[in-house]
Amino acid sequence: MSVTVMVVDDQKAARMGLALMINRAGDLRVVAQAVNGQDAVDQLEARARARQALPDVVLMDVRMPVLNGVDATAVITRRHPVVRTLVLTTYDQDEFAFGALSAGASGFLLKDTRTADLHQALRAVASGDAVLTPRVTRELLNRHMLRPPATPAQRAARQRLRHLSQREREVAELVAQGLTNAEIAQQLVIAPDSVKKNVTRILARLGLRDRVQLVILMRDAW
Repeated sequence: MSVTVMVVDDQKAARMGLALMINRAGDLRVVAQAVNGQDAVDQLEARARARQALPDVVLMDVRMPVLNGVDATAVITRRHPVVRTLVLTTYDQDEFAFGALSAGASGFLLKDTRTADLHQALRAVASGDAVLTPRVTRELLNRHMLRPPATPAQRAARQRLRHLSQREREVAELVAQGLTNAEIAQQLVIAPDSVKKNVTRILARLGLRDRVQLVILMRDAW
């Protein structure tokens, strides 16, 4: 079964280049292109009204006129929660990229990413996983480490995490550090399948959509 993708970028050459890269994979297919965030939102709304299939993943540029990628991601996540958003940015320290994660994106990639990595990221996001690097997760956490303790948000996040078992909490903390399932399995000396099951159970128990939301929750708790 193929993964369908919408490419959103205000540069025509960039859109065409990304579409060519994506369509090289037999299981990935570009079904729509948009020139900015508002265009993407409008196209998704039109598809929904016509009861047409929505793309599995929106590959979203960040800096665009009319409606930027962060605001567009927030709208899409709210109106079409089944659609995943993967953000593209020039720099992995881009403030807009971190904002997109909080807005509901399932991760982000650098625009100069290799074709194979782009394919892998689209597949991961479509399957409900997230695309984050250890540096990104550390940055997400570090930005909030200096907050005074016991804020209302912090207390609420900690209360939610109390529903996890000891093992689930260990797995959640390693996810928050940006480790992959294989790396978590190696560190905890358990099977990768066991890690995957734990992550799935954690997300369900906490009512979270993906690993990005788990990282944000852990950030709030700390």
